[in-house]
Amino acid sequence: MPQPVIRPARPEEYDEVGRVWMESWVSTGLGEASDFLLANLRARIRHEINDGWSLFVADDHGTIAAMLALHVPRLYLDMLFVAPAYQGKSLGRKLLAFTRAKMPQEMYLRCVRENEKAWRWYEREGFVFEKEEIEPSNGFMMKYYRWKRQSAG
Repeated sequence: MPQPVIRPARPEEYDEVGRVWMESWVSTGLGEASDFLLANLRARIRHEINDGWSLFVADDHGTIAAMLALHVPRLYLDMLFVAPAYQGKSLGRKLLAFTRAKMPQEMYLRCVRENEKAWRWYEREGFVFEKEEIEPSNGFMMKYYRWKRQSAG
């Protein structure tokens, strides 16, 4: 079965991207699905795009399998969420390779400390822990990671 295609998200897909984001977040066990959460995520997508996000989706023949939000000028991988039905199928690794093509020398990201599955995965993928800090907007303790291309030699 061919892998989903990574491409820029279209504005008419933003609401569906918000649903995928919520379902993936809920799959971590750190939140519960709600109309309120969904509305907030959908509104945040539009706000973040206006603030410089480059938003991509993994498109599986018309089904959004994952979302990827980058802020390339800041070298920031902001969001990488894979829909529950697509988790464990190397789609995250494909999205990360796509991200490294966009930011080939260095990038950073944040991950909720309690989302151990995610931050352990980033560590296996070569990201190095830098610090922990509370995110004032939601109260979560965030782990900050950085990845730098290894120089040859």
